[in-house]
Amino acid sequence: MRNSTRSEVDPFIVMDVMEAACRAEESGRRIIHMEVGQPGTGAPKGAVQAVREALDADALGYTVALGLPALRRRIARLYADWYGVDLNPERVIVTSGSSGAFLLAFTALFDTGDRVGIGAPGYPSYRQILRALGLTPVDLPTAPENRYQPVPEDFAGLDLAGLMVASPANPTGTMLDRDAMRALVEACADAGTAFISDEIYHGLEYGKKAVTALEITDDCYVINSFSKYFSMTGWRVGWMVVPEDHVRIVERLAQNMFICAPHVGQVAALAAMDCADELQANVEVYRRNRELMLEGLPKAGFGRIAPPDGAFYVYADVSDLTDDSRAFAAEILEQAGVAVTPGLDFDPARGHTTLRFSYARSTEDIEEGLQRLARFMQARG
Repeated sequence: MRNSTRSEVDPFIVMDVMEAACRAEESGRRIIHMEVGQPGTGAPKGAVQAVREALDADALGYTVALGLPALRRRIARLYADWYGVDLNPERVIVTSGSSGAFLLAFTALFDTGDRVGIGAPGYPSYRQILRALGLTPVDLPTAPENRYQPVPEDFAGLDLAGLMVASPANPTGTMLDRDAMRALVEACADAGTAFISDEIYHGLEYGKKAVTALEITDDCYVINSFSKYFSMTGWRVGWMVVPEDHVRIVERLAQNMFICAPHVGQVAALAAMDCADELQANVEVYRRNRELMLEGLPKAGFGRIAPPDGAFYVYADVSDLTDDSRAFAAEILEQAGVAVTPGLDFDPARGHTTLRFSYARSTEDIEEGLQRLARFMQARG
């Protein structure tokens, strides 16, 4: 049977690494997972209890396409609590994870062939979703001196229909401060470029609070998710905030593409937002894991790293160790029993000399993983 050219997207390499790690586990080995950006914790207890009660009382059928009104109001309140932003709940759209939000945003904003800038290194699915929609991703090679975040000079004169930024970023964990965010927003406004801010790692910060684009402008799309801070990856619930005159545009698309986000996930998400103590306890685990990684990776021999402000990743330059990060990651998995992600997922041009390490699992796993990496590097010479 024929297939479309749009379907010819690259694989998500981290999922291939995860599959290889699972095969190793099936053979009886214990693998330390530093490859996948998934919290080691599950949904908050209050969220699980809310779902139990809802299953007894409700058929959990379709919701309206924009999401449960109570959840949209609660998300709007989060912006007041976290950032001091007075947000109209009508601008909040509940989605099937952040992935559903990316599909809706790219479809609402861009036409076939439009060029959309994405920072490199960056989340690989931006590039692949854009391609699958007939759009043209434009990698913007970011610099270490800019902490691997785009700056206006990176896209000046490139005639972009849109710019996608992420702060905290995947794979680096670095953040845009207020001045850097404002500079990007203003450069996009001057160029007539749509501005999209991926904020799914907000709440996972270890110093300063992350800046939301909504503190600077209403003329943007902001995307977030319950997967990371709220520890609900498999529940597939996210959200987006759009300008008021775009709500109906996105609603029509959502009605036809998704009908609605999973009802059960929305119930869990609403309850999760009031589980602050448990969620902050998770953040403290990541904070400790981050300290261990920043100390242990250089000792093991991975010293060229971008110190992360947030999320739960460390991005390492391993050009002194390899020019084939995929083969190097496979070697680490085979010999050390530690799964890590090759940088090719995040930067097709330069990722052959980088690795991403995730510290989203338990502290015990991180400690053991670092010990294994140190022994592997020592044996490698």
